[in-house]
Amino acid sequence: MGERRRGIPGYDEDFSFVSPFVKYLLFMFNFIFWIISLVMVSIGVYARMMKHAEAAMACLSVDPAMMLLVVGVLMFIITFCGCVGSLRENICLLQTFCISLTVIFLLQLIAGILGFVFSDTARSKVTEMISNAIVHYRDDIDLQNLIDFGQMEFGCCGGVTYTDWSQNMYFNCSKDNPSTERCSVPFSCCIISKEKVVVNTMCGHYMQNLEYLEAGDHIHTNGCIDKLVNWIHSNMFLLGGIALGLAIPQLVGILLSQILINQIKDQIELQNYNQKHRSDPWS
Repeated sequence: MGERRRGIPGYDEDFSFVSPFVKYLLFMFNFIFWIISLVMVSIGVYARMMKHAEAAMACLSVDPAMMLLVVGVLMFIITFCGCVGSLRENICLLQTFCISLTVIFLLQLIAGILGFVFSDTARSKVTEMISNAIVHYRDDIDLQNLIDFGQMEFGCCGGVTYTDWSQNMYFNCSKDNPSTERCSVPFSCCIISKEKVVVNTMCGHYMQNLEYLEAGDHIHTNGCIDKLVNWIHSNMFLLGGIALGLAIPQLVGILLSQILINQIKDQIELQNYNQKHRSDPWS
């Protein structure tokens, strides 16, 4: 009878279909992103509490701090399901994790395709955002620093051209504008020599009064939209690498969770088989 039991396939109770390597690799994968989600939520809460985001919302149509909070909370929930599901070998939580990642991946793929197909619409939306950012340039110090960084990095000024700065109430060229910066542009529009240690922040004064070619001797006259489009076209491989870098962790998470789910199902079948034949080894 003992020989008959040893001959029953799957009777070895020490055997398990669940691979510890897959199980704990999936747990570590989720744990890392769970920590990242906590950091994102913390930054979002801090940014939301420490300052108002009216200017950012006006030009971006969304509160960046709130976006960070939403993404962080969503990532926290998904990775929590992955962590607990892998440790407890819970099929329900693992399926929730796998389906969530699949939906997010598909949404990102669709967004990328739509952005490519409707590139003109995306360009007009970017133009609108830059115009609103110019209007609110002095309303938020972080927004101001971001615009200055962009103009200095890309060597541009305004959205389409340097005269776009007339949309801002401080740089507006109307005669009844009492601002000392009337008809000027920010210093970040200036052509600054790398040898200069101290930047002249008054270099953009009254530049809107000059003709295009004359102004070009002192400031960048081309708009940032064309510069941004040219940068995207010349860095397609870099952007593709970033997109791939975002997609690979999601695909790895989907693959590992699906492998673990299948292993758990096989283990359940093995346990049911052993339970059945333990009571009746001759069946």
